[in-house]
Amino acid sequence: MGRAIAIANQKGGVGKTTTAINLSACLAELGMKVLTVDIDPQGNTTSGLGIDKSNLEYSVYNMIIGECGIEQCMCESLIKNLFVLPSDVNLAGAEIELIGIDEKEYILKKHVSAVADFFDYIIIDCPPSLNTLTVNAMTTADAVLVPIQCEFYALEGLSQLIYTINLVKKRLNQKLEIEGVVFTMYDARTNLSLQVVENVKKNLNQKIYKSIIPRNVRLAEAPSHGLPINLYDPKSAGAEAYRELAEEVIKQENKIKMSTYATRTNKTTTKRK
Repeated sequence: MGRAIAIANQKGGVGKTTTAINLSACLAELGMKVLTVDIDPQGNTTSGLGIDKSNLEYSVYNMIIGECGIEQCMCESLIKNLFVLPSDVNLAGAEIELIGIDEKEYILKKHVSAVADFFDYIIIDCPPSLNTLTVNAMTTADAVLVPIQCEFYALEGLSQLIYTINLVKKRLNQKLEIEGVVFTMYDARTNLSLQVVENVKKNLNQKIYKSIIPRNVRLAEAPSHGLPINLYDPKSAGAEAYRELAEEVIKQENKIKMSTYATRTNKTTTKRK
């Protein structure tokens, strides 16, 4: 079954969608079969992967309210091995339409579970708020990856996000973990970026990825062309950074698998004794 990772931060403008697009694309480039789920009503991940939001027959909205199944909603992207559950502005109304629905926090999970075995990774781009859609992402996910912009208010709101993740873990999804924090929009020319990184490392008791995403013009241009950075400019600093992040994510999963295997082996050995 594919490992599901929600990309979440209720603070806007931190590179969440950019990370969802380019992490998905770089994982696919490495041979992983990837499903990217866009549950942000803005639909920027959808258009950033080359899918025309204005020409969708079905979107995540239709799937969530029961008008179609996941197979009808799923689109192929420009990249081999990468499939998308697209979003559009209609998704903004889902919050109201789900009022009174039984187990509304698990609707996305029920749909994604039907195809999870066909994918190595499921990347979920969340809206910049802690609402029903974000909770659906967290009940579906195995882990949450948190992008943090290298700016003065980097830690603002992060404690609330961690509190929400822990609350979802306690009440709705016991397997949910924080995958880690990734720094975005890093500007090596300024002391501020370095200070933010050091401050977060000092005060945040979470895994922090070694890969740091730079502030990069080509990275900013790519979405307007409907392309991930590894297709728009494969040799750019942004492309290299996201490739490194994808490799780290794969290594992290391999460590988890090895740890799980070792635990099971020890339990089996103990039982035999």
